[in-house]
Amino acid sequence: MVGPTAAAQELTGLARLDAGASRIAGSGWSGVSVELRLSQPVPWRVRVMDGPPRLVMDFREVEFGPVEALPKTTDRVREVRAGAFRPGWSRLVMELAWPMVVETAGMRTGEGARIAVTLRKADAAEFAARAGAAEPPGWALPRAVDLPRRAQGSGPLTVVLDPGHGGIDPGAERGGISEASLMLTLARELKEALLRDGTFRVAMTREEDVFVPLEARITRARAAGGQVFVSLHADAIAEGEAVGATLYTLAEEASDAAAAALAERHDRDDLLAGIDLTGHDDLVAGVLMDLARTETGPRNERLALALEAAIKGQGLAMHRHPRQAASFSVLKSPDMPSILVETGFMSSDADLARLRDPAWRARMIAALVDGLKGWAREDAALKEMLRR
Repeated sequence: MVGPTAAAQELTGLARLDAGASRIAGSGWSGVSVELRLSQPVPWRVRVMDGPPRLVMDFREVEFGPVEALPKTTDRVREVRAGAFRPGWSRLVMELAWPMVVETAGMRTGEGARIAVTLRKADAAEFAARAGAAEPPGWALPRAVDLPRRAQGSGPLTVVLDPGHGGIDPGAERGGISEASLMLTLARELKEALLRDGTFRVAMTREEDVFVPLEARITRARAAGGQVFVSLHADAIAEGEAVGATLYTLAEEASDAAAAALAERHDRDDLLAGIDLTGHDDLVAGVLMDLARTETGPRNERLALALEAAIKGQGLAMHRHPRQAASFSVLKSPDMPSILVETGFMSSDADLARLRDPAWRARMIAALVDGLKGWAREDAALKEMLRR
């Protein structure tokens, strides 16, 4: 048996999961048994995390394929997701029905590899101790920090584009198409258009299909000297019919139930991808939100108005309530105007067809460029008036 700390091995090449030969089943009266068949051995590790209880398994590059193909014969595992987590590493996460701890874990090799993990139910104290174990040096993701801002002069406006989701978190999915891939395509095309315009610098929170935690997106934006943050999404909504583009700004209270559900799901995506949010201070988060409303709230509103006018000016469909508000974590930078653009909803046949149409995307991109330019001119004029 090879233990889960075998990450010191220097194994290379992309392993593949044989879903048909793998299984997730009940073990004993309250536990879980996981067996994964891989095409070759890889360094790996396993741990549990809380909020909600999760089993997290990291591998040195595994192609999982559709995880819904994994045979699952127990309701003790509520949800499974898998995908790229960071460069060179893949992650499989299972949401557990109740707190459990790893009882046995090992890998057998020969004609591929067989990874076997068993979990047993644990009391609150034991689970908290296991879930709260520190990450090994060099593994933990860097915490979001208040990086110094780059000095802003009269040069090009620095726009940070944030393609939603990515890697282990595909976002909304329909017909084999993921929100993460659609938004990465749109962001790349929008970046080219902004750079061609000549009045913008552009940074992106992710340039490929990788997972970036919500708080790390803000950190990257600040490190790039961002002056405005634009997060791009195309969610799916179950509550009623949602069609057309929608612009979201930050607010502690959501403008409606659908907006609240979207914000909650975006945070939950980070949790299900295995990010530990237990160290976040609710009081500090509240202060940040207050600062955002006080310092950047009016600028955010003007940004939303400018983008709304530009999108309508292109004759593009918008939601019946085109400007909304919710507590999206990705919008919480206190000193950077930030907006989340739902370019459409993948739950709508019409919106999905538009999002896949290069000609429609070109019109949306033109609208976003025009809206940003109009907002930047107004924002600069207002700043100049305040200086006088």
